Parts: sequence; C-alpha cells; structure tokens
Amino acid sequence: MAESKRVLLASPRGYCAGVDRAVEAVERALDKHGAPVYVRKEIVHNRHVVDTLTDRGAIFVNETDEVPEGAIVVFSAHGVSPEVHRTAAERSLQTIDATCPLVTKVHQEAKRFARDDYDIVLVGHEGHEEVEGTAGEAPEHIQLVDGPDAVDNVEVRDPERVVWLSQTTLSVDETMQTVKRLREKFPNLNDPPSDDICYATQNRQVAVKAMAPKCDLVIVVGSQNSSNSQRLVEVALQNGASASYLVDYARDIDLAWLDGISTIGVTSGASVPEILVRGVIDLVAEHGFEDVETITTAEETLTFALPRELRPARSAN
Repeated sequence: MAESKRVLLASPRGYCAGVDRAVEAVERALDKHGAPVYVRKEIVHNRHVVDTLTDRGAIFVNETDEVPEGAIVVFSAHGVSPEVHRTAAERSLQTIDATCPLVTKVHQEAKRFARDDYDIVLVGHEGHEEVEGTAGEAPEHIQLVDGPDAVDNVEVRDPERVVWLSQTTLSVDETMQTVKRLREKFPNLNDPPSDDICYATQNRQVAVKAMAPKCDLVIVVGSQNSSNSQRLVEVALQNGASASYLVDYARDIDLAWLDGISTIGVTSGASVPEILVRGVIDLVAEHGFEDVETITTAEETLTFALPRELRPARSAN
C-alpha cells in the first residue's frame, strides 16, 4: 500500500509584527499622501511585497540622494544609520521611519554601550542592511563577526569591557556557537541586556525544528535576500529534513522534489504574506498532498503601533 501523503504546516510562520507595521506604513503613506512615496531599500525582504507596493506607487531607491528634495521617504524595517537620517534632513525629506522596534532596541543598546566606552562585537551577516544600520550608530566601537570562524580576528582594547549584540534575524544556534567562541576568547564577555534575536525569528525556527525530523522535504516560502528565511532552510536541514528549498512562489517548486516522498513541511519567513503559502499548499494538493496538519509551537499576539507620522490624529473632546 502506498504511504499516505501529507503536509505539515508550521505555526507560527509568515508576517511578524515588525513586517506588518512596515508594510502598513507604506500603504498608509500612499493612502495619505498619494503616489509616489519613496522607500529607501526594500521595505521588507520579499519580492512579492515589493512588487505589490511598486504597483501601488511606491518607488524603491537605494539611497536618499535618489529622492527628490522635500519628498516623502520611508525607511525600511531593517533600520538605518544616523548618517542616513542626516542626509535625509539635508535634502529636507519628510521621513517616515518604519524600522522594526526590535531593531531600534539593538540600536539603543549599541549607543548605550558605545557611550560607556565598550568594544561592541556585532554578530551578523556582512552587507546586510540591518547590520549596516546598527554599526552606523557607533562605527568606532563596533566590529562585525560573521560566524564562529571570524572570532579569531576580533581585537579589543580591554577584554573586561566587551559586549556582544546581534542582528535580529540570525539562526539562534549558530549565534550561540559564535558567542561560545567569543566567550572562550573573552571570558568576561557581557551579554546584551535582553535577547537581540527577535521573538518571531526564534519562534519560526522552533516550529521548523519540531517539524523537520518528520519531513522528507521542507519548503520555505521566502526571498533569497531574506536572512530569516535562509536560516529556516538551514534549521530544517540541521534538524532532520532530507531536503529543504527556499521559493518565492509556488511556481518555483520543481515537481521532481515531490517524487517518492510522503511528508512535506511548509513554512514561511517573517516577511512573507500568507497568500504565497496558500499557493504552495494548493500546488502540492494537486499532486496528492491534500492532508494538511498544522504544527503549532507558539502563539503570537504582539503588535506594534504605526510610525508616529501615520497614526490617526486624536480628535479633540
């Protein structure tokens, strides 16, 4: 008898509170001001979201000097350095800061430890926008460590005054490996005041860990430039999935992946709208994977207020 085909659907998955807020910020800015509204970098790292907002009249640029003087510009969820705020002010841009509040928290930590004259070791991926924004808060105090092997190159002024911070979208396990190496080198290494890796990144990884050992294949819906989505593929493979792939859309699935397997895990990165996950579920159902079971490892209720510039005005009583 042929083995039954099933889908395990990870929960939580998809949009986190910071992404929800950032996407809504661009939508509200378009509603309020009309097109075009400029956005520095991709508002979130998802192709579908960027394409949808572009169709509505958002114009995505790499730097503020591409924005006409006096125009409206939204800063992405990943955060920006003080230098970006300065250049925007010089061009009289109307800024709407959609930085995720959890990224802002890491910026505040960086500023505080720099004021106290610590050396700050920032665990993160070189070139990622979030890392560039955080490092820009205190470039003379911050050095980036991209993975455990980079620890050997870290030099500090005083081993008693070193603290580590991290990009919010990393693999929890790999980050702790890096921190372990750092602590071997600097036994008095200080921890961040609270966890830097965001709740949503952790929750999505925990859900994949629970699901992966039962899966022949894990499909992660997300874009190639999405750090947290890439990490979900790694976590799936490290925790027992026979194969795992990152796809933007259901149409990116190679049907050969489905040959001879019985259990597919499906999840999505924190910047992925649920409609894209539904597309994957529908496609695999056409190939016999109609039985869908949700694997829930946490409930998420967190929401963030919109940027101040977009909140409804309080009516006078």
